[in-house]
Amino acid sequence: MEREVMEFDVIVVGAGPSGLSTACKLKQLANENNQELNVCVLEKGSEVGAHILSGAVFETRALDELFPDWKEKGAPLSTEVTEDHIYLLKNETSATKLPNIITPKTMHNKGNYIASMANMCRWLAEQAESLGVEVFPGFAAANVHYNEDGSVGGVITGDMGVSESGEEKDGYMPGMLLTAKYTVFAEGCRGHLGKQIMEKFELTKDSSPQHYAIGFKEIWDVPPEQHQEGLVVHTAGWPLNDATGGSYLYHAENNQVFVGLIVDLNYENPHLSPFDEFQRLKHHPVIADTLKGGKRVTYGARAIAKGGFQSLPKMHFPGGLLVGCDAGTLNFSKIKGNHTAMKSGLIAAETIFAEIAKETPQADLTSFADNFKASWLYDELYRSRNFGAAIHKFGTFGGGVFNTLDQNICGGKLPVSLEDSTPDHVTLKNASDMPTISYPKPDGVLSFDKLSSVFLSNTNHEEDQPCHLVLKDKSIPIQINLPKYDEPAQRYCPAGVYEIVETEGEKTLQINAQNCVHCKTCDIKDPNQNINWVVPEGAGGPNYPNM
Repeated sequence: MEREVMEFDVIVVGAGPSGLSTACKLKQLANENNQELNVCVLEKGSEVGAHILSGAVFETRALDELFPDWKEKGAPLSTEVTEDHIYLLKNETSATKLPNIITPKTMHNKGNYIASMANMCRWLAEQAESLGVEVFPGFAAANVHYNEDGSVGGVITGDMGVSESGEEKDGYMPGMLLTAKYTVFAEGCRGHLGKQIMEKFELTKDSSPQHYAIGFKEIWDVPPEQHQEGLVVHTAGWPLNDATGGSYLYHAENNQVFVGLIVDLNYENPHLSPFDEFQRLKHHPVIADTLKGGKRVTYGARAIAKGGFQSLPKMHFPGGLLVGCDAGTLNFSKIKGNHTAMKSGLIAAETIFAEIAKETPQADLTSFADNFKASWLYDELYRSRNFGAAIHKFGTFGGGVFNTLDQNICGGKLPVSLEDSTPDHVTLKNASDMPTISYPKPDGVLSFDKLSSVFLSNTNHEEDQPCHLVLKDKSIPIQINLPKYDEPAQRYCPAGVYEIVETEGEKTLQINAQNCVHCKTCDIKDPNQNINWVVPEGAGGPNYPNM
């Protein structure tokens, strides 16, 4: 079959905050100037919001620019932050509450909102469609389409109806070719096409390596007497004795709380299991006192790009742009990336619209770099450039002291720029040289196992399809990773995708791709960069209701 071809002025890959902001702003500008502009948004999830997972405490700065009347338009932001509590957890039972004056002011949340970004994106998609944007959920952009001159000319969506062995099944449909003057990649952290674009156009040659964390989130219904709507709690320290990171507990509306743990992926001990660290966390009194007697509603996990300013790639290339977490615009000093992602989308839209209006538009949107540098987004990320590197270099306590000084006293303008030039995937040490970690069994009340957790994520994939977790060399897991690192994929995956199984004395790596929640941790942390995450059939993956 020949591919169906659809032509657009602009294609946006990903219906997250950055992608939808790009699309909305483009159509706003076109409508204001009485110009026709065909814009489409591709979303690999079954619906907009199905793959969105974020804490989230939301800062409205970019939203105020995009839709100043967002309250009148019914944006799902109703829980304003009332208090900030920050704790240092010393061990499994004790904690010290830190005064706000000695914590980085970037972590203070007055004026922000506790929000479901999945629902926020659903609302943004409604605004986009009302402006004339075509939004296509269930369509995964599988490959980049290049023009004859080497510039990006669009994307090709994934084929439907291909068997696990690669044969065409009944009902096979080839993916569509979508062409555009400009393509904006807004896939979120570790976007699989963004990764290819960065390599092809050497967009990262002048930046530090990107750094990542894995973030967990659960939503709980809790007893009313344990709920304080608007309260934001952050912690550092225990249980992360072998890693850096921290936890959050956000009291949302309707007696619900959002609880999660962020574990930096530069950890050294291959025995560490981020999932089990999260389950341990929930037994600490600071967390357990809120959760006891409650009911877990849903679960999910997602990688976070947290390298910040020093790790930003060049975001423009011939034929398009990288925006949001595909580029790494998250401000880790605030533990926030939604407002920054949205602002990058607004800058992208303004840049593209100005270029399209020219008599001879240029393929490479070099003006984006100037527009970005002139924006508050650049200033905000620059002021926070040392935050993550300080924690990596000096640890949780020392990094915290440095960051409080940098942010509270110097406003992020200390005359020093810290860098972490070690990629996260090379930090693992030999398993034989590191202490083993004994995790308690889940009690089924506060802590749970991986499979029951994945069940709550509503994850589903068509089983008879090619595995979307591709091993570049199938021998590496058993011949190298198992003897050297006790195959860490068994532990860093938060969904039980990777298992070592033994049959008649022979060990093999079993990949349970059906369980994959699309967190991308395996693509990031595998010590040999042997796992390549590619998109499964469109609509596969988690179906988060309101994460």
